[in-house]
Amino acid sequence: MMAAMSDDASSGTGAPAPGEAPAPGASGAELAGLLRRSARGDEGAFAELYDATSRRLYGLVLRVVRDPAMSEEVTQEVYLDVWRTSARFDPARGSALSWLMTIAHRTAVDRVRSSEAARRRDDAHAARERDVDFDATAEAAHASVEAQRVRRALATLTEAQRSAVELAYLGGYTHTEVARLLDLPLGTAKTRIRDGLIRLRDTLGVPA
Repeated sequence: MMAAMSDDASSGTGAPAPGEAPAPGASGAELAGLLRRSARGDEGAFAELYDATSRRLYGLVLRVVRDPAMSEEVTQEVYLDVWRTSARFDPARGSALSWLMTIAHRTAVDRVRSSEAARRRDDAHAARERDVDFDATAEAAHASVEAQRVRRALATLTEAQRSAVELAYLGGYTHTEVARLLDLPLGTAKTRIRDGLIRLRDTLGVPA
């Protein structure tokens, strides 16, 4: 049954063409009956329910998602959810079509929010990559000085300097993130990192 639904979507039969009006659906009582039969595992009834409502639900999803291909995917998710949860439909709380439309709208909104969250994560990651600015002192310390010497050199820093330097160049955090983690103004965090690196450079004997 689920494979048949997927085939319908990929061939375009589950979505109306631009400007095409949805096909007339079944009555409210008929849809409620199809949902009840679907809840008992009647795949034939579920196929009828899909045929009667898929264009209407796809149209709603498209208005929210605004991407035809993604809207078809979301519409299939809606019907998978309906197949799994059809037993929860309660005619006393509203019509079958209203219940279906509520699921479609919620699923579409969730997809939009998920896509936006993923895009924000990607943008934030790209921004962090741009902000990371390992200077020559840090590179020299990592590349040419063994860990024991670095630890001894770090011990010569003040606690404030050491915390900032370790977060920035051992933890890989940006200056902005260091400031947030240490609850400092950004300028103060940068100053501690700079002063710590100067002292570290002098201790390690790294040329300026």
